[in-house]
Amino acid sequence: MLTRTGRHPRHTPRRTGRRAGATALGVAALLTALTACGGDSLEQSGGEGSLVIGSAGFTESEIMARMYARVLRDAGYSTRVQRLENRELYAPALEKGEIDVVPEYAATLAEFLNAKANGADAAAKKPVASNDADATVAALRKLAEPRGLTPLAAGDAVNQNAFAVSAKYADEHKLRTLSDVGGAKLRVRLAAGPECPERPFCQPGLEKTYGIDVARLDPKGVGSVAAKQSVQNGTNDMVLTTTTDATLDEFGLVLLEDDKNLQNADNVLPVVNTKDAGDKKIADTLDKLTRVLTTEDLTDLNRKVDAERQKAADVAEQYLRSKNLIN
Repeated sequence: MLTRTGRHPRHTPRRTGRRAGATALGVAALLTALTACGGDSLEQSGGEGSLVIGSAGFTESEIMARMYARVLRDAGYSTRVQRLENRELYAPALEKGEIDVVPEYAATLAEFLNAKANGADAAAKKPVASNDADATVAALRKLAEPRGLTPLAAGDAVNQNAFAVSAKYADEHKLRTLSDVGGAKLRVRLAAGPECPERPFCQPGLEKTYGIDVARLDPKGVGSVAAKQSVQNGTNDMVLTTTTDATLDEFGLVLLEDDKNLQNADNVLPVVNTKDAGDKKIADTLDKLTRVLTTEDLTDLNRKVDAERQKAADVAEQYLRSKNLIN
């Protein structure tokens, strides 16, 4: 598990063989210990070796991580899901090999790495992501490979940042688009993740592209229940969520149109640590899921967890079986 000091017990390399007899007892004890470890979930001990799948701190990322873990388990790997709250935490862990695979979003990761490589100011002046998915993934690979990362093939499923307000607030101020918010000269209280002020497609993008005055940032997370409730009850005016959020109606919220295309091609794709998880078998296994998954599927999967209160692992299992992606 990743400790609070940032140190991580290294997972078993795939090339390490398994011994018989007494060693089997040690492996069994290890499985029990890891299963009990807070925040971690060991799926299975397989014959191909061990992989740690990273998950960010929101529903869709956990579902994707669970699906990655499950298809890789079916391919013979031992898999464990490790939750790290945001990209600022899991990206360094992925580079160090503390985690092996993470579900990602092409444009957002490309700009994150652009800022890392060239500085935030230079990245803002010369973005590498666009609405063109192929060009964005190509730019991402160019930035990721020197860092020991390999972005795998992207699919058709897309999840972009989105901003929502209450239906009452939208009616009161005649809001349909983000441009309407800037044009109304409203001082907006925004519920979002704590990293929003540094993310070019969050607070800086709202201010620069739409002229929106973000008067206060309330760090309640991306599309979390607490964040949406704060807009519902009027504590905040706007919430950062995603285009695949399936519970907006429950909170009386409506999405505002991104009419100036602030958000880019955030197609979902796996990113792996090249050294530890760069095998063709891993890529081929994950690609089978990537090629099947759609944006509508993502929304429905999110609904089952967030609205119907099903467990992410169960939802992942059901989806993979319905698509004949696991035995």
